[in-house]
Amino acid sequence: MHYCSSMYAPLKHVIVKHPKDAFRSQQHLSDEWKTFNYLSEPNFDQALIEYAKFIAILENYVETIDYLPVSHEVGLDSLYAHDPVKFTPYGAIILKSGKKLRQPEAAVYKEFLQEKGIPIVGQLTGDAVSDGGDIVWLDDRTLAVGRGYRTNDEAIRQLKEMTADMVDDFIVVQLPHDIGEDECLHLMSFISMVDKDLAVVHSRLMPVFFRQLLIERGIQLVEVPKDEYDALGCNVLALAPRLCVIPQGNHVTKQQLLDAGATVFEYKGDEITVKGTGGPTCLTCPVVRA
Repeated sequence: MHYCSSMYAPLKHVIVKHPKDAFRSQQHLSDEWKTFNYLSEPNFDQALIEYAKFIAILENYVETIDYLPVSHEVGLDSLYAHDPVKFTPYGAIILKSGKKLRQPEAAVYKEFLQEKGIPIVGQLTGDAVSDGGDIVWLDDRTLAVGRGYRTNDEAIRQLKEMTADMVDDFIVVQLPHDIGEDECLHLMSFISMVDKDLAVVHSRLMPVFFRQLLIERGIQLVEVPKDEYDALGCNVLALAPRLCVIPQGNHVTKQQLLDAGATVFEYKGDEITVKGTGGPTCLTCPVVRA
């Protein structure tokens, strides 16, 4: 079985978490949204409606959608199923979030993968912390890892060791401070690969070497303007090459994708995306891309 070493190959198997299980209830949201640093309190019923539409798009293209179970050991952020693990061609690497509140998610996820019979190829240990959002397959032999507040040097060392036989180029991308330690800036905050030669980016946050490297590799860049970056316009999920899902309202980004020959699906993400600031890539953990 070949698991995932791409962000854009046709998505065949994905892991998600339903907001009814992550958010639990309006009361739970009222109690917890400030703790988890959400922009404002999500509306539980609206979140379920938004999610149903999001999943309906996925169901048209993805053969297997697995749902993480409800767990009282984890919080609201468990909705963003992408971060606690990262898939490689041979199976999952269990991570340890740079956000302390999210660290319990790894153990719950690990148990879930074991129950499903999905192989685990490694796990971060000791002082290493990393989020899945900082680990990007540019192609199936190139791994880029963001070094920022959520992923430290020790995690990068361990990831490099664990992926040594799977990767030809392991690229460390230094992330900027941007708006601070409490806000979440991942490598995937400013790049989404939507085909082997097409990426959606917010260049203002990119190190020059990384931007140049993408261009040298023949990758066309769709530039997301600042207001759409803030609305998660840079967070684009590829269901297949140039077949994308983006949060509604990112008109400039959408038009550039259409001009590049992409098919674009939109979903309303006020409650499930903007308030917790996690877009469609964050909501999904790709297990198998064909």
